[in-house]
Order: sequence, then C-alpha cells, then structure tokens
Amino acid sequence: MAADKIRIKDVAELAGVSVGTVDRVIHNRPNVSKTAREKVEKALKEMDYHPNMYASALAYNKKYNFDFIIPKHESEAYWEEIEEGAMSACEHRRDFNINMKMMYYNRFDKNTFVQVTEQCLKDRPDGVIIVPTTLDVMREFTDILHDQDIPFILLDSYMPDLKPLSFYGQDSFFSGYFAGRMLMLLAAKENEIMLMKQMKNGNVASKQQENRETGFRHYMRDHFPEVKITEVNLPLNKEREQYDDILDTFFKEHPHVHHCITFNSKAHLVGEFLQKSNRRNVQIMGYDMVNKNAECVKQGSISFLIAQHAYMQGFSCIETLFEAIVLKKEVTPINYMPIEILTKENVDFYRRQQL
Repeated sequence: MAADKIRIKDVAELAGVSVGTVDRVIHNRPNVSKTAREKVEKALKEMDYHPNMYASALAYNKKYNFDFIIPKHESEAYWEEIEEGAMSACEHRRDFNINMKMMYYNRFDKNTFVQVTEQCLKDRPDGVIIVPTTLDVMREFTDILHDQDIPFILLDSYMPDLKPLSFYGQDSFFSGYFAGRMLMLLAAKENEIMLMKQMKNGNVASKQQENRETGFRHYMRDHFPEVKITEVNLPLNKEREQYDDILDTFFKEHPHVHHCITFNSKAHLVGEFLQKSNRRNVQIMGYDMVNKNAECVKQGSISFLIAQHAYMQGFSCIETLFEAIVLKKEVTPINYMPIEILTKENVDFYRRQQL
C-alpha cells in the first residue's frame, strides 16, 4: 500500500490494537502501555507510515504566538521589507492561528534589548526570531530560551555558538569580498576610495556591516594593497543638512576620488548629494533595494547595489518556525541568501517581494 494512502485504521489492524491507541502513539500522548506502544511503533515502521501533520495541526486548532525582535528603524529601510515578508507569512498561514508580535530595540542601547527580551520571556511565545545584538547579551537571553524549550531563529547575523534553530542572512564576509571585486572592476586605476559609514560612538549598527567591511578589506589587501581607503562618517541621528556639509567638505578636499562604497542601506545619502551638487564623476557601490537607493541607481549616481532579499528573509523566518513548531518538520539550520547585484539595466526587474 502506498505510504500516503495508509490510514490509522490500517496501522491498528496490523498492530492488533485500537484506533485510539494508534492515535495516542502517533501524537505522543499518555495512557499507552509499553507493549501496545511497541506494537504500534513496529507496525508504523513496517508500513512506512508518515502522519499528515498539516491536517492534524489544522484539526487541533491551537493558537501559536511568535515574537519578532528587531531594531527600531525608519520607513523605506531594509528592516521594513523584513517586516512585510513576516506579515505576509502570517497571512499565508492564517488558518493555523499564527500571531506575530513585533518588538523593537535600539541597536546602540543594550538596555533596550534587555527590556525587550524580558518582555518576550514574560509572553512565553512558541517561537522567537531575533536580529542579534552583541554575543554576550544574546547568550544570556538565548540560554533562557533553550532552558524553556522555546526555539529561535537568528536573522541578519549568524552566531553558531548560540545554537539557533535556524539562520537567515547573507554570508557577510563573502558579500563584502564580492562587493570589493565588483567595485574594482570600475575603479582599478584609482588611488583612493571613499568608504562611507554611519557610526555612533565609533560603532556601526550591526555585526553584519562589520563583517562586510572585513571581507572588503581582505579583497583590497589581496588585490589592490596600494589603494587608500578613506573613511567618511555620516553620524547616525544627525540632520540631512549636516551630511551634505560633511560630503561637500570631503569632495572638495579629495577632488580625485571618484568611487565610494558603503555597507549599509543608506548609499542614497551620498547618491542624492552627488545629484544635487551635480558631481557626475563619482560612482557608488551600496546595499539593499530600498526605493531611494533604486532611484539613485536609475539616475546613475549609484552604480551597483547588492540585494539580499529582505522580504524573503522575513517570510522564511516565520515559515521555518511554522514548519518546526506546528508541522514538527526538520528545518535547514543555515540559510544563506543569494548575493545579487543590481544595476541601472536590471533594477526595474528585481522583485522585492519574490519568494
């Protein structure tokens, strides 16, 4: 008999027990004798029976609560697409009563992360998705999640020591290495390149950005060690006019610089400045398909964007928790996003909401 045609009744007949006993064994419920359990397990193995967990979960009609811990962000940002994807996944699985709670912390204030995680633990969610902060603070939280048997997924930055259920994001080091290679296809004859960063108290917003820069610097050291990399900081939480002043001063003092790279989603800050100041001889390499970046690509002030399918990441995190918790499936532990490059010629064909 085909495995997908086997009924609980067939298993019960082979094992010589009641249908109710088979059902209790399949769903790991109590009140089954050792002898009866062994008979049922033997019959299940012989028949290669696999329960329809999808139908079972629907029939159970339980509610599932997932907490999504993410940095505070502006609109038209990488994180906004993450949220859109996650909400879409919840809608996709609405028949299973999936509820998602977004929880926000300040990436430069560990106390806000601690406060959010304390609230999360009070919620006792069925699963958690986390955009990580520092390893030491993360470990305190994830150790408790492990103790309470709450599975969690890491998004954006991979920390294998924390033993997450799964991870979604790019391989940041190789992404930065790749970005360097693409940039130098255009800038092979340059003597100096500008690296735009957004920092607060000397720190960038994420480990992912740090790893991208590390990969980039490795590429430059290996292939273009003579090229000078000059950092320009556009401080976080400052007014746009201040950014323009900083950039204006830089380009006046470095008129020979024609190429810029940044590892955050704000390449448009430089791109829009170049357009306003009519500087047509500077090209930018940036990250993330946010609308403002895409417009700069079309206008020509950003030459390349590296996309990382933010919508897909948000969707996949919810879907993975669903499969692991509701359907009891094994899930893939490491899920690296593709490293895709967008230019003026193909940016309109990039589907932000593709899965």
